[in-house]
Order: sequence, then C-alpha cells, then structure tokens
Amino acid sequence: MTRTAEHRQLRTLLLLLALAVALLTAGGVVCLTFAYPRLAEPLAVGAAVLTCLATLVRLVVKAAGEHR
Repeated sequence: MTRTAEHRQLRTLLLLLALAVALLTAGGVVCLTFAYPRLAEPLAVGAAVLTCLATLVRLVVKAAGEHR
C-alpha cells in the first residue's frame, strides 16, 4: 500500500471517529434537553459558541496550509 493510500485511509478513519463522537454528543444533548428543558437555552448558546470556534480553527488551519 502506498503512503498516499495509507494517509487517505487514516483520514477516513479519523473522520468517521469524529462523526461518531459528534453524533453521540448531539444525542446526549438532546436527551439532556428533554430531561431538563430549562437547559435548552444555555446548551444552544454553547453550541453556537463551539460552532464559531470550530469555524475559526478551520480557517486558521486552511490559511496555514496555504502558506506552506
């Protein structure tokens, strides 16, 4: 197997792992919201902040990749 194929396989595995963690986290948040409805608004704010941070990290990584 070539190095490129190994890297592609590793990236795919990491993407699937990240997807599984994200789905489990989202499911946990939904269950928590059903059990404690008063937490819905703080959890929504936290999700918005995490989305902004993830977008910022993505932009920084992309910009760093262009400078290489």
